[in-house]
Amino acid sequence: MPPPADIIAFCKDWTEPATSVNHVMAELAKRHRVLWINSMAMRNANLASAHDLKKIFRKFHSWFRGTQIVHEHLRTVTPVSIPLPKYRLVQRLNQFLVRVCIRRAAKQWGFTSPQLWIFPPNSVDFIGAFGESLVVYYCVDDWSGFSYLNAGFMVAKEKELLAKAAVVFVTARKLLADKQAFHPRVHLIPHGVNFDMFAKALSPELPIPADLQVIRAKSLASKVSGLQSPTIGFYGNLYDWVDQDLIARIAAQRPHWSVVLIGKIMSDITTLQQCPNIHILGPRPYADLPAYCKGFDVGLIPYKTADPRMQSVNPLKLREYLAAGLPVVSVDLPEVRGASDDVFIAQNVPDFILQIETALTRNSAADRQRRSHTMLTETWTARVATIEHQLADLPEVVRV
Repeated sequence: MPPPADIIAFCKDWTEPATSVNHVMAELAKRHRVLWINSMAMRNANLASAHDLKKIFRKFHSWFRGTQIVHEHLRTVTPVSIPLPKYRLVQRLNQFLVRVCIRRAAKQWGFTSPQLWIFPPNSVDFIGAFGESLVVYYCVDDWSGFSYLNAGFMVAKEKELLAKAAVVFVTARKLLADKQAFHPRVHLIPHGVNFDMFAKALSPELPIPADLQVIRAKSLASKVSGLQSPTIGFYGNLYDWVDQDLIARIAAQRPHWSVVLIGKIMSDITTLQQCPNIHILGPRPYADLPAYCKGFDVGLIPYKTADPRMQSVNPLKLREYLAAGLPVVSVDLPEVRGASDDVFIAQNVPDFILQIETALTRNSAADRQRRSHTMLTETWTARVATIEHQLADLPEVVRV
C-alpha cells in the first residue's frame, strides 16, 4: 500500500448526483488529502437553455465562495472557466485562470508533489502545471459518444492524455480493449457499491418513503383480482439513453403494476407521462435511495441498447439494487452479463415482462438477504484497495 499522498482530482461537480468519481475519491480521502476540482466547460454553453444558465450561475457562485471543506481530507474548488472550449484563445485563457485558482488552493493546503487524477480528458492541458509526481487517468465513459460534446475535440484530448498518463483505470471491458491499444498499463476496475448504505433496505426499522407508500397502497387497492401488484423501480436521471418506449410498453401491458421512476428529468418524457401506472417522482437525495429500494419489488435497468455508449456503460445501480436485496431485470449490456444469478437479462418487451414475473417469484425475505450478501466483497473499499495496489506496483520510470 503506497504512503498517504496529496491528490488533485479533475472531476465533475461535487454537488451533482453521486457517480463512481465521488465514491473513488471519497474512499481515497480516507487515507489521502484530496483537492476535488469541480468540472470545467467541455462544451459551448447554450445561453437559451435554462439548465445551462443555472449551471453557469452556480459556477460563479461557487467560485466566489472559494475552497469548500467537505471533511478533513476532502476539499472542493470551482475554477472560473469560460464555457466556449472549442476556441483556442478561450482555451488558453481558461488554462491560465484554472492554474491560478488551483495553485492557490493547493498552496493553502500545503500540497507538495501531488498526484494528478484526471476523469474528463479535456483536463489533460494541466499536466505539468502543479509539480505532480504521478498522472492517473480514470476512464468511466466513451467520451466520443455524447451528442452534446465535440467528439473530435474529446478524442484528441483523450489521445493526448493516454500518451502522458502513467496508468489508466477503466470501468468496463469495452473501455479496456479500446485503451489497451494506446497504453501499456490499463487496468479494469468494475464499479463498487456502498454496501453498508444500501443493505439498510433490509432493515425492519427503515421506513418506506411516504410518496412510495401512497403509490403502493393505491396499486394494491385497485389491482385486478388474483394478480400481483408489484412496484417496479428505476432510479437515475432520465437522459435520452433511457428507453422510454420500453418502459411505457411494459406499463401498458401490465396496468396493475406500478412503475416508479426516480431522477432528474433530462429529456422529453411525454411518452412516460401518458401512462397512468408510471409514477415520475423526480430527483431524490442519494441517502434516501435504500428506502426507495425497500419499497421496490424489482430494480429495472432500461437503457437503449442501440446507443453505442451502452457497450461501455457500467450501471452503478446494478450493484446498489443487489446490495439492497432487489432482483434486477436489465437490457442486455456487456457489463451486466454474468454479473449475478439474480440479474435477469431481457431482449424485448415480452421478454422483459417474463423476466420480471420470474424475478417476482424469487423475492422472499430470505432471497433478499442472500442477494444482498453477495455484494459484501464488491465494495468501493475493495475497489480502491485494488487501485492502490496497482499504483504501488508502478515502476519508478513511468512516474512524472
